[in-house]
Amino acid sequence: PAVARLKAAGAVVLGSTNMDQFATGLVGTRSPYGAVHSAHHPDRISGGSSSGSAVAVALGVADLALGTDTAGSGRVPAAFNGIVGLKPTRGLVPTDGVVPACATLDCVSVFARTLPEAELALALIATPPCREAPHRAPGPWRIAVPPTAQLGAMDDGWAEAYEAAAERLATAG
Repeated sequence: PAVARLKAAGAVVLGSTNMDQFATGLVGTRSPYGAVHSAHHPDRISGGSSSGSAVAVALGVADLALGTDTAGSGRVPAAFNGIVGLKPTRGLVPTDGVVPACATLDCVSVFARTLPEAELALALIATPPCREAPHRAPGPWRIAVPPTAQLGAMDDGWAEAYEAAAERLATAG
């Protein structure tokens, strides 16, 4: 249904993308067609099961792409490739035709270069389709920042980088 709704709205479907074996990893390297590398750093991993979709959008091959997200398989590769990854509320987008990894948690995810593009795609594939992006009020945002001590062992420099990022968030409000 998600693909059919995009096609009905005028999307041109280019094909399917490479995916980690059965949506069971967050690296994008276990595929019968070869590893999917980061769009911006080919020596790095692409970040997850739906990484082919994320990389296609990040490289400009497609304006948007669909994937699956059970435990990060959509959001992680989006973050690793510098694009938007949107995991809809479970049940908002039909999963008919999706091969389940965990049917109680699976959902169709959206990849796009911008949040407005992702929101529009979600509006089109949601049940019922609404043909316009939902209004989203800006902030205030709440971001959970666990103490560094709770993160476990990290390589040199990672704790400092984490703390600097948390400080930038706090400074930004």
